[in-house]
Amino acid sequence: MPEEDLVELKFRLSDGSDVGPFQYPPTATVGILKERIVSEWPKDKKVVPKAASGIKLINAGKILENGRTVAQCKAPFADLHKSVIAMHVVVQPSPTKARPEKKIEEEDASQRSFCSCTIM
Repeated sequence: MPEEDLVELKFRLSDGSDVGPFQYPPTATVGILKERIVSEWPKDKKVVPKAASGIKLINAGKILENGRTVAQCKAPFADLHKSVIAMHVVVQPSPTKARPEKKIEEEDASQRSFCSCTIM
């Protein structure tokens, strides 16, 4: 594929740092972009995605779907010659599991509020 057909993309993280820029063919999917981002993720960051499914890509205010191609995701103003397209990366928080200690505390609280009455 000729180099002039490649699209140059960089990915902006929430702290303002970038991953890339990298060049991709217009037929590359968002899923491929996410895989590359995860593999190139800076090691010194506090928040690190565990997998490509743990991140969202945003371009021109829209969340990009995994099956879409780079060509489908380009905003009209991105057709400028030799421009680098910036996409924002958002790491999805991992779902928190219910804490077993909290559940036990709730059970203890319900047992402590037990009231009894004896008539003699």
